[in-house]
Amino acid sequence: LGEKDDVASGNEEEEEVEDDDVEAALKKEVDQIRTSTEKNLHRFRSVESGANNVVFIRTLNVEPEKLVHHILKDLYTTKKRKSRVILRMLPVTGTCKAFPEDLIKYAETFFQPWFKAPNKGTFQIVYKARNNNHMNRDEVIKDLAVIVSSLNPENKVDLSNPEYTIVVEIIKNVCCLSVVKDYTLFRKYNLQEVVKTTKEENPQQSANDEKKAQEPSKEKPFSFFKA
Repeated sequence: LGEKDDVASGNEEEEEVEDDDVEAALKKEVDQIRTSTEKNLHRFRSVESGANNVVFIRTLNVEPEKLVHHILKDLYTTKKRKSRVILRMLPVTGTCKAFPEDLIKYAETFFQPWFKAPNKGTFQIVYKARNNNHMNRDEVIKDLAVIVSSLNPENKVDLSNPEYTIVVEIIKNVCCLSVVKDYTLFRKYNLQEVVKTTKEENPQQSANDEKKAQEPSKEKPFSFFKA
């Protein structure tokens, strides 16, 4: 994660000229590794999610949506599988209490950077709830769509290839929100699917994989939590 974040944010340092003093060069490299490790430990911390097969990573001074998009773009371009156990990776840009009134109030402000005039775009809303039975999927989607439309009437729903996908992930009493790009292109941010070539892609298999994603397994969806 630290390596990918450095690349995504443009902070990756160029390799320095080889030191003539081997001992000094080795010490310098060890110090750099130690410093990098300590920095990454502060940037990324695991947080108890409260749900099976869900890992939360709390970030510091990192933009989760940009980092995750960079990772998915790299996987999509190279077609090289980087993980066998992570099924999906979803950024979380904002959180609120998982109650209708709290979500509506929070979303009215949260959506403004993407959808408030003069900003506009096509969108879809995807919803997933875990360990929560007091939020209604259809009502949540309807309420959020109304908010987006009220910010700019030119915002239109597009379920096939939207510019933005509003991701709603509810875990217990916490609602996690994000607005992501290329959700369809990157196979719903599925790390296992996005690396497949065109020949490997199979509509029926994709449907089966999506069904499996809803079932308990050892594969872990991977989410970012940003304080």
